[in-house]
Amino acid sequence: MSRFQTPTPEQTAAVDAAIKTRHSLRAFLPTPVPRRTIEDILEVASWAPSGTNTQPWQVHVLTGAALKRLADRIQAAYLDPDQNAAHREEYAYYPTEWRSPYIDRRRKVGWDLYGLLGIAKSDKARMQHQHGRNFVFFDAPVGLMFTIDRVMEQGSWLDYGMFLQNIMVAARARGLHTCPQAAFTQFHRLIAEELQLGEEQMVVCGMSMGYADPDAVENSLVTERVPVAEFAHFIDN
Repeated sequence: MSRFQTPTPEQTAAVDAAIKTRHSLRAFLPTPVPRRTIEDILEVASWAPSGTNTQPWQVHVLTGAALKRLADRIQAAYLDPDQNAAHREEYAYYPTEWRSPYIDRRRKVGWDLYGLLGIAKSDKARMQHQHGRNFVFFDAPVGLMFTIDRVMEQGSWLDYGMFLQNIMVAARARGLHTCPQAAFTQFHRLIAEELQLGEEQMVVCGMSMGYADPDAVENSLVTERVPVAEFAHFIDN
């Protein structure tokens, strides 16, 4: 389709469906994803806008033994209290001071997930186990690690978000699901060692990718969205 051509209703519906059926899934089938499919997704995603076309993203695609090796290292560190305490995030993803409505939304999605899994508020062990599922990529066959050059500033991180969204939408268009994961940033030193990253590279986040496990109850979680009227401000004059 030409960049100036008006999309057909069918094309518009397909794009809307890919966006609205994107959910952060937490259980995947072991079904392999062909490398060509991954390459196609990344090629589409690379058309994300970036200030002065800087394209600040670097992607590290892990499958097979490489994926398991990284997952095993991080999982071991996560489960060991001493090692866990020695690892800290390199940048703040969440605010240091929570307030409404953000803390309310955060709590709701957490308890909705735990409710589906039958995890009580007092069951810290099962909560820890569920959080640890992040570090095995929720059993997905593809793990993505995203890095950025440290010289890049806040604007490039905004660009990066659009690139990540493109990946998730392009994956949905191919029948795949994803889960973007900031949880990996706690273990950025282990990731840097395993991927042999240069000192100039900073870990942005990770992402699981694969085919959804339709029988996993956690995949039935659909987070709510506030109506447009609550966040959009139309100014006419």
